[in-house]
This record gives sequence, C-alpha cells and structure tokens, in this order.
Amino acid sequence: MIDRLKSFLLGNPESAPREFGDLQVAVVALLIRAATSDARFGEDERETIRRIAADSFGLTPEAVLSLVKEAEGEEAETLDLHRWTQAIKRAYSEEERVGVIEKMWEVVYADGVLDDYEANLLRRIAGLIYVPDRESGQARQRVIARRGIPPRKQG
Repeated sequence: MIDRLKSFLLGNPESAPREFGDLQVAVVALLIRAATSDARFGEDERETIRRIAADSFGLTPEAVLSLVKEAEGEEAETLDLHRWTQAIKRAYSEEERVGVIEKMWEVVYADGVLDDYEANLLRRIAGLIYVPDRESGQARQRVIARRGIPPRKQG
C-alpha cells in the first residue's frame, strides 16, 4: 500500500526510460516553469533555455532538444516543485543553487519584462532551494545589468 502511494505521489521512475539524469531534467523543468508562469512562452525564452542547457551541461544541440522535450513533458505532468527543488538542493552547493536562480532570472527576463507571476515563482523556488533573498536579488541585478534592461521594465 505504501509503495503504491509513493508511486502515485512521486511517479514511477521505471515507467519510462529516461535519457537524462534527474538533476538535468529538474533544472530545465524549472526553467520551463519560469518561462511559462506568465502564460507566454516565446521564442526568446525557448532560445534562452536551450542556451543555458547547452552551457550548463555541455550538450550538443540535438541533446539539448531532447532534454528540453523530456523536461517539457515532466513540467506538463507535475504540479508541484518539490521533486525538482529537492534534487537541486541535494546535489548542488549554495553557489550552484544561486547559479540556478540566476539562470531562472535569465529566462524570465528573456522578453525584457518581469511579470508578477514570474517574480513570485522565483521567490518560492529560491526559498525551496535555500537561496537567501539577498543572493537571489543580486543574481537578478546581474541579469538586468547583463541584458541592459532599463529600470522601468524591472517589474
């Protein structure tokens, strides 16, 4: 009975063969969740996610497309963030977790505008992976500076 409940809540990891590790899927799924939280998932956001996945995991363009497809499937089936944030929290150092938050800021600012839903999601995820508000804010400022976003578009 407990095994069935765990399988229902966590999903059955043996149900479908996976090409990528939990951590890779978790990071990209969170990037996708960030991109879709404002109900717009444009090409700028998609390209940013592909670039981040390639840079972060050293993947070929073909592998990036496969990883994004796998993560999109997971993101569409998963309502909560727990599984992904737990994988990141367990595997990454604080510096690496701040890096994940910075990557998420990069995705939400891909269109040059921060939506309230996006900001809320980033605050929640930062808390779940134990990234202090100050560190998240500094990561956000680095992204804003890198992208040259004018102050009026910061949200």
